[in-house]
Amino acid sequence: MALVLNKLVPDFEATATSEIKFSPKNYLGSKLILYFYPKDMTPGCTTEAMQFRDLYPQFDKAGAVIFGVSRDNLVSHDKFRANLELPFDLIADTEEKLCHMFGVVKNKIMYGKKVKGIERSTFLVDAEGVLRQEWRGVKVAGHVEEVLEAVRKL
Repeated sequence: MALVLNKLVPDFEATATSEIKFSPKNYLGSKLILYFYPKDMTPGCTTEAMQFRDLYPQFDKAGAVIFGVSRDNLVSHDKFRANLELPFDLIADTEEKLCHMFGVVKNKIMYGKKVKGIERSTFLVDAEGVLRQEWRGVKVAGHVEEVLEAVRKL
């Protein structure tokens, strides 16, 4: 199940908020954005989620569906969604299956200690299910606008 740019995204199932059983094949015909972030309720992740929220109508108009992905559980995701009034769902990847599939698990240094964490990354899948673009090691500022521009060009 390797992920390759300009190739079909392998099918998988994941649990998301709103009692959604997520599978890429269910979104064929729409552009799909999967953005991976380290942790609910943290400053950078909150800012990124709010930027996707604020531009959501434009993503929707461009035919894109957005899902955020982190290792947090559904309870945490539900609180995060409610607090920020997010119009899109969040995937709970508590077992890191998607994180490993998309290659976003990285070793990081936090407070002088080596820890395993999620590298902030975004993936854009076209309406036929082909991975068209990926952003890794994302800096939040300006990123969501860049993703929206890429969606519009598809």
